[in-house]
Amino acid sequence: MSERTGEQADERTADRQRWRAFGVCVAVAALTILDLSKVNVGLPSIEQSLHATSSSLQLIVAGYALAFGLALVPAGRLGDLTNRRRLFVIGLVAFTVSSLLCALAPTIEVLTVTRILQGFAAGTQMPQVIGLVHQLFRGEERGRAFGLFGAVIGVSTALGPTIGGGLIALGGEQDGWRLLFWMNVPLGVAALVAAWRLLPRGDQGRATDRELDVVGILLLGVAIVAVMLPFVTTSGGGGSAARWLWLAVSAVFLVGFVLWEQGYKRRGKSPVVHFELFRRSSYRNGLAIVAVYFAALPASFLMVTLYLQEGLGLAPVFAGMVSVPFAITSAVGSYVGGRLVNRIGRALVVAGLGAVVVGFVLLMLAAVLTPPEVTPWAMAGAFLVGGLGGGFVVSPNQTLTLAEVPVEQSGVAGSMQQLGQRVGTAIGTAVATSIFYGIVRGESAGAGFGAGTSGGGAGAGGRLDAYHDAFRSGTTFTVSLIAVALVLAVADLVVRRRAAAREGDRRAGDRGEGDRGGVPEGQHGAEAGRQD
Repeated sequence: MSERTGEQADERTADRQRWRAFGVCVAVAALTILDLSKVNVGLPSIEQSLHATSSSLQLIVAGYALAFGLALVPAGRLGDLTNRRRLFVIGLVAFTVSSLLCALAPTIEVLTVTRILQGFAAGTQMPQVIGLVHQLFRGEERGRAFGLFGAVIGVSTALGPTIGGGLIALGGEQDGWRLLFWMNVPLGVAALVAAWRLLPRGDQGRATDRELDVVGILLLGVAIVAVMLPFVTTSGGGGSAARWLWLAVSAVFLVGFVLWEQGYKRRGKSPVVHFELFRRSSYRNGLAIVAVYFAALPASFLMVTLYLQEGLGLAPVFAGMVSVPFAITSAVGSYVGGRLVNRIGRALVVAGLGAVVVGFVLLMLAAVLTPPEVTPWAMAGAFLVGGLGGGFVVSPNQTLTLAEVPVEQSGVAGSMQQLGQRVGTAIGTAVATSIFYGIVRGESAGAGFGAGTSGGGAGAGGRLDAYHDAFRSGTTFTVSLIAVALVLAVADLVVRRRAAAREGDRRAGDRGEGDRGGVPEGQHGAEAGRQD
């Protein structure tokens, strides 16, 4: 009795340790996502303080995104091969130090370099977070963990602009942007102490090799940069068409990467990406769904911010508050979805995407059909619906995508998922902002209004009409992307149900063969009873 009591006490202790380690992981992920969403609000303050050009501001955003995407797969692979805890700590130290350097940056050039370093650090951390969660939990517990993870990430994404606007208001227009980076320093130090104490030091699953494919990493890195570069440098204001040639460069290096990896494996070595992962429909379809979904979601948030600040003249802190309902219902949906996903499966993601489509259509109608003084409240109400659906998408999809991935490959598998999100975000944001600003500038110029001026739409009806058209067209594009993700999710649901039906038929056939295989009569009846 005492032995069993001791075992139960050990299990409870191990359980507490795992959830504490999970708390560290999700806190650092939230810090990274907050940094991604809150800094955009500070760009006008940076422009004023450091006398930055629009190209410099664009490089601050694009450099971070490129560095983040470039670091994901190599960092995930290194974490799988060596030690995720060590890579997590290295990434967190680099993120905290680079945040300090950003806060102290005396010129726009220094800020650009330190922001790129910060992107590399964030891209090093995130694969370790996904790999550690995959390593710490199994079965239904993993679904609950990813549910909580998604809830925190959803809240962080939606609250980032509000927090950013509040810090700028606190620090002033001239230097308020520095508080955006100072905020990371004490939080990063606290997370570092917690990580050193709480993250697991033991076995993380045995990798079959300890060899790093440097050539493969370089080929994939060039392909990633080349595919993201023309999109992250698109601001909606035109630009040289020659930048799209980078897509051809990306295609060449991607083909080279695939050929190299196949040859590398034939030589008995382990590649950067195990292409066997893509033979699993659960992983392949999950990656496609999340990439398309993230092409729509961040772009939608950006257009809401642009519409509220530039079209209606709201201050950044108040414009950010409009998305708070999305954060709340997304957190609830993620938490509930994490508990339901193992029972409901892909149908939960299908329902969530349907709700997001409905919510974002309501968001568009609220923006263009309500009076300006009512519009922010109406849009906040529409976000309640979209947020709940979004909670049923990201975390459940992550659980389903990684369900069949071996623990020793979870870091690079998770980093590919994150990479899909980053590439999707770059493409979706570039197209959506091009649509948005193209319409605003075209209609404002035709009507004789300055497209760059701010101020409430009440005093400039024609200018507000231009923002109405821009938001309607941009949101139509993002809703179309969410509809594509919905189609992919339905297709995956059909595949899963057909596979389940085939498996059921096979098992029924196996039982039938057993029944005809000369089972003694007494055992036959007992076996039938157990089957019933």
